[in-house]
Amino acid sequence: MEESDEETEAPELPLEILVYILSFLHAADRKEASLVCRSWYNASQDQSYQRKVTFSFPASAASLELVRGLSRKSRCSLRISQLDGFSVSRSLLLEVGLRLGPKVESLALPGSSVTEASLLGLLPCLTSLRRLDLRGLDSLFMSGAFLSREEHRRQVGSALCGLEELDLSDLRYLSDLTFTRLTGCTPRLRRLSLAGCHIAFEFDPYRGCPVGAGEDSSALLSLRNLKRLLTQQKSTLVALDLSRTSITPESLRAIAQVQDLKLEELFLQGCKELTDYSVEILVKHQPGLLQLDISECMELTSRSVEAVARGLKSLSHLSLSHDWRITEKGLADLLVLPGLKVLDLSQCLNISGAEIVSGLKRSSTSRAPLETLNFRSCTYIKDLAVFSLAQLLGSRLRELDLTSCVNVTDLSVCAIATYLQRLLVLRLGWCKEVTDWGLLGLLQDAECELHNDTGDNGPRFTRTFGNMGFFKPPRMPFEDKPKLVTQVDLQQFTEQAGASLLALRRLQELDLSACMKLTDSSVTQVVKYPDLQRLALSMLPDITDASLESVGRHCRGLTSLTLSHCPGITDRGVAQAAPHLQRLQHLHLSGCSNITDRSLQLLMQHCKRLKTVDVSRCKNVSMATVELLHANLPFLENVHYKLVGADLSLTD
Repeated sequence: MEESDEETEAPELPLEILVYILSFLHAADRKEASLVCRSWYNASQDQSYQRKVTFSFPASAASLELVRGLSRKSRCSLRISQLDGFSVSRSLLLEVGLRLGPKVESLALPGSSVTEASLLGLLPCLTSLRRLDLRGLDSLFMSGAFLSREEHRRQVGSALCGLEELDLSDLRYLSDLTFTRLTGCTPRLRRLSLAGCHIAFEFDPYRGCPVGAGEDSSALLSLRNLKRLLTQQKSTLVALDLSRTSITPESLRAIAQVQDLKLEELFLQGCKELTDYSVEILVKHQPGLLQLDISECMELTSRSVEAVARGLKSLSHLSLSHDWRITEKGLADLLVLPGLKVLDLSQCLNISGAEIVSGLKRSSTSRAPLETLNFRSCTYIKDLAVFSLAQLLGSRLRELDLTSCVNVTDLSVCAIATYLQRLLVLRLGWCKEVTDWGLLGLLQDAECELHNDTGDNGPRFTRTFGNMGFFKPPRMPFEDKPKLVTQVDLQQFTEQAGASLLALRRLQELDLSACMKLTDSSVTQVVKYPDLQRLALSMLPDITDASLESVGRHCRGLTSLTLSHCPGITDRGVAQAAPHLQRLQHLHLSGCSNITDRSLQLLMQHCKRLKTVDVSRCKNVSMATVELLHANLPFLENVHYKLVGADLSLTD
């Protein structure tokens, strides 16, 4: 039988089949696949993949073509930065209104100085807008004349009648009149953010009402006007952000007591005047809260924790970060809440984890299904607590932050690798007692037993302790150098089925910064995660180009890589890794003294998607090469180059 000289083409798969196949890929992989051919591109543009996609671009002439290309989409979300009053910005907003108007569902304008005329020309075109972000646009609100004309309010109101989310954060000049005009155009608000705004929360105890309650103040947004909005939109509004405002306990009480208002999310981060009494009143009048952020409220104590555990039975997210006066009291009751998924206790300095373990042990049926747990800078957290939590939380936990938990050792790492194998995010930065042995799952014999060290029996002394030679002081932990991992140990690692960090195959973020006892021995063997997107290995003095090369070969999906202050990283490592890191968007090489212009040239050649590059304090990098980055990297937004090319010995 003669072979045919003609090539037969495989039949093209239906679009629905391609869409189904691409659904198994991560977003970054799907983006790469879309470049293969037209049919794959069309499949990647399916609406099921576009729900949370936001297109970010600056106000420039080049962005006009991007806007025209987006007109082929049925819907889109936009984030336009660097807008001003010049012709390029005006033309861009005009093009957005003409080409994309009814298709835009979300619009954010960060870092802009957009004019009132430009915005009023755009908003009436956005008839499908669901989210509007005007945070920090002081230039728009400074005059107090925004939406002062009835004609403009009518045009904007017809377009924003379906708006659900409005972000007015960090506005210094938001007045009563402007707030009333704008919110009068948004009758169906579900989420409102006023974080960082200047709001008049003063309360007159003699009249039992806010100051200025009977006056028409126009200089500053008042509690009276905010209450008016909450009353008018009580049937739709479920989320309110008053973080970083001067809200008082009386003002919070007035808001919580608005009749028929049923908030689900309330953010009060950095509201320093709030007290335990205000939290108790809040819990009493808003028992349906699902998310509560009372972080950085310095006056709060464990009394607030007990009130939350007692009154918010449906709570799913709670942040107590930086509430330094909170102790273990009440945490056990908190961990019985059946819906609690996210708990942030970062920088709660009196937390040891004992009560959390106690709460989780009470009942396996009513145990909180925690998915995110943050212990950052909780220095009392030790191996016993981590080991117990890992056993109790098991496959549920997705994110664990132990940054600066200085008493965490290799035992905790092994417990994490054994019981928390579905983790997506693990942060161990500044855990200085973590060594190669922990990452490899090869605990030394002397460390294999876990002791209950909750009690303090005081220091142990020898008979030779003292300055006169009679006593010998005990050795401090940081004085002991870890035993080096040998080739025999590595061979044992490859043959065992033990609990090495390699077991966390689903990791998307890993932070090992300042774990100064780590070397190439563990990094090259363990950091091999195909889905890893963010990796931090800064301040590791003993890693070299071997680690960087291994990371490049095995973690090709990285979008962020931090290697600051790693003196062992050189141009050779960058040359070996850069060709594999084509998705990299953020690279930090600050203080890498052996990096030269050669590395920047390699980045310009292989890492075209870079948005942030940090080469501060790289003495062998020249300003001439730094200036070339903008010309050769089309997506570059930030370059940090402080003290490049400088003799750092002269700056100390």
